[in-house]
Amino acid sequence: MTTGKGSTRYMTATPVAKRSTAAKNMAAKKQKAAGRKYSPKASAFVEQEMKEMKQRKLKSGSSGKIVRNPKQAIAIGLSEARRSGARVPRDPRKAA
Repeated sequence: MTTGKGSTRYMTATPVAKRSTAAKNMAAKKQKAAGRKYSPKASAFVEQEMKEMKQRKLKSGSSGKIVRNPKQAIAIGLSEARRSGARVPRDPRKAA
């Protein structure tokens, strides 16, 4: 089986229209945001609470005791983010 000039054995694909850089960046940003569990705003709240915990300035709600557990600091940060309207998934224990 020989392949000459007129052969259709090795067909070349037609060139696909290239997307602009701005369109690529926007698509990548949407995809990254879609895969994100917490919004950047919520992450900022958690980061702030962690910083306060490390400086021993973070106090828990009604008792006013100093928070020493990082998980508790994260919970406080997410709670404040929910109150401010940031995109945070519901607490699985409360989502009965």
